[in-house]
Amino acid sequence: MPTIATLTMNPTIDVDYSVDRMVPTRKLRSTRESYDPGGGGINVARVFVRLGGNASCYYLSGGATGVALDGLLDLHQLVRRPVRIAGSTRIACNVHEIEQGEEFRFVPEGPAVSQAEWLACLSALEQSECDYLVASGSLPPGVPEDFYARVARIAAERGIKFVLDSSGAALRESMSGEALHLIKPNQVELEQLTGRTLDSTDAAAAAAMELVTAGKAEMVAVTMGSDGGVLAGPGGVQHLPAIQVEAKSAVGAGDSFLAAMVYALATGREPVDAFRYGMAAGSAAVLTPGTDLCRKDDLERLYAQASV
Repeated sequence: MPTIATLTMNPTIDVDYSVDRMVPTRKLRSTRESYDPGGGGINVARVFVRLGGNASCYYLSGGATGVALDGLLDLHQLVRRPVRIAGSTRIACNVHEIEQGEEFRFVPEGPAVSQAEWLACLSALEQSECDYLVASGSLPPGVPEDFYARVARIAAERGIKFVLDSSGAALRESMSGEALHLIKPNQVELEQLTGRTLDSTDAAAAAAMELVTAGKAEMVAVTMGSDGGVLAGPGGVQHLPAIQVEAKSAVGAGDSFLAAMVYALATGREPVDAFRYGMAAGSAAVLTPGTDLCRKDDLERLYAQASV
């Protein structure tokens, strides 16, 4: 059974509501209410376990909301490896407006993290036992931009394959040292990373391959929405079209993609097939409302469809 560890530096409690119509100043009654443990790495772990793997969750946890997050992880039967901080874990809110079919997402910046706290996180990772270490999500205030590069060094020293899904300076600085096993930017994040406009799949493919050739990452998987996705690796570049589905929510599509692709790699599938499995998971995620992420039955059905 494949085993991963996930790292979530800025986790959330994800609250999901449905209202008939968004109206300012009025008290709006919700017709649906749910609470889930969230943040990139935690979402990856939730999907990875659904697919049959084992996952340990390393994450920062603080305040009363941190205690609540711990409890939600227990409800999802995930292995917890919390690093305690003084600040309170953030709460993100997703609101679905039924009348217009719109989705509104409110995401706080997150608590400030001290040097002692992020160093404690690095120390905890030095004890991790896994095949893959998957870091996903933003860095909270106070954590240095090169934090993920430090994590990459720890993974390399321990013979662990390091996978990263982040953006901006955190992604750029992650490539200052050890080559990453896999990175998963979307088209906009790849444009920010390369500093140029990528207005076609060919342009995105070329930019992704440049990162591989430069030794920044062994594989670069670029998700491009309705234009599908591009995978660059030692064997060259592969483009896959998008899988057409009726979207209900965009929450967690990228995390579902990453979890499924890593699961496929960890179970011995070839990179292109793992990429296709990830694409199916991303499409499956948008079929589920709110913060539910992808379901295995939907993933397998869409994967079979994509394979044909």
